[in-house]
Amino acid sequence: MNQYLVVGIVFLVVIALLATNKKLVETLKNIYKIEELRKRVIYTIGLLLVYRLGSFVVIPGINPNALGEGSAYASQLEGNGLLGLLDVFSGGAFGNAAIFALGVMPYITASIIIQLLTVAIPALENLAKEGEEGRRKITRITHYTAMGIAFVMSIGYYFILRRMGALHYTSGWENWFSAVVIILTFTAGSQLITWMGEQIDSKGIGNGVSLLIFTGIVSRWSSLYTTVRGMLTMAASGKPQYYVFLPLLVVLALAAVVFVVVLTNAERRIPVQYAKRVVGRKMYGGQASFIPIKVNMSGVMPVIFASALCGIPSMIGGFLNVDQATHPFWYAFFHTFNYTSVVYAVIYLLLIIGFNYFYVAIQYNPVEIANNLRQNNGTIPGIRPGKPTSDFITKALGKITLVGALFLAVIAILPILLGNLLGVSIQLGGTSLLIVVGVALDTSRSLESYMLMRHHKGFLE
Repeated sequence: MNQYLVVGIVFLVVIALLATNKKLVETLKNIYKIEELRKRVIYTIGLLLVYRLGSFVVIPGINPNALGEGSAYASQLEGNGLLGLLDVFSGGAFGNAAIFALGVMPYITASIIIQLLTVAIPALENLAKEGEEGRRKITRITHYTAMGIAFVMSIGYYFILRRMGALHYTSGWENWFSAVVIILTFTAGSQLITWMGEQIDSKGIGNGVSLLIFTGIVSRWSSLYTTVRGMLTMAASGKPQYYVFLPLLVVLALAAVVFVVVLTNAERRIPVQYAKRVVGRKMYGGQASFIPIKVNMSGVMPVIFASALCGIPSMIGGFLNVDQATHPFWYAFFHTFNYTSVVYAVIYLLLIIGFNYFYVAIQYNPVEIANNLRQNNGTIPGIRPGKPTSDFITKALGKITLVGALFLAVIAILPILLGNLLGVSIQLGGTSLLIVVGVALDTSRSLESYMLMRHHKGFLE
């Protein structure tokens, strides 16, 4: 019922926007007029619908009644940051034990691992420099790695479901057959999602994997209705302060969205001047350019890394089911990493900042940039070529990285603090907000580029 209400509200908002914004209507008409763009948009929407349908198809051998609200399994998802993150990214498919339960997390994890290994292993680094053929080989390696990660995650997920009493068969040959079917189906579902993302990249519009995550997150926004209803219930039960907290929360949410949009697009531009040079009878160079350094260069990856690491102890504790009376130390240790604890928030913040610096360090090489500038007769005004240029870029990168790290930390920690203060669960976390805003902006730019190529006014004009 909540989902239908949210869908109805969103539909009314879209109708209102279309009725009051003539420019938006004209832009949508132009999209429909461009045949190639129209086919790409329809193809993308079709695959996203297939993805959402697959999020509700429960795997045979699993009892759906054991996964509903109020069950031990649902409590496990709420109390564990890592499992909760998987559920959000998969659009609830993880909580439903559907064929697309693992989502794109195995592929994302594999991509990150291969990206890190490319810096450390010379063979992979050489492949990355071989052009299209090298990138194709790296993509193939990433796929195989993702398949292995999905298989391991499927085994772990199977044992979680078994421990929660969500399986129909737990003994005899039926148990073994059911285990094989469940594990292989989870693995195959993850690979199918990866294929769908690549198809969107080649035949659709926008980044396929990002759009799949975007769809999963947006589909979970019906929980906002539950949060609002809970706050109104608290207000009606003798806590009138929640009548103030609710509009305050709305204002903070809007401010957070604006804050994320501004800082996602923000960048530091280091000016570069290219010297004039004569080749034959022609003169080249002499123009001014700049080196863009984005404030949020690492995107949402540090937040995902930090969430995964902070969620591991809680997941292990839930899996072992440590008794407080028998093992008080380990019980306290595992429960320290609860999503709502102060220790969790502090460790979470420090890990986000640390991973942000690490991710920027492996992606951005000031020495290589300085060498490229010197080879192309480019200089930063007032800075000598070579090591001084490298040192200047390193210093500027360190400052902008600190701003980006603090930005990510604030966005990620704020929902936790507000949830503890108000006594409600805020499902729309910082990670979700960053992904939604980033994907929306990226997709808008993709549509804009197609519109401009056809000499039509777009969304941003």
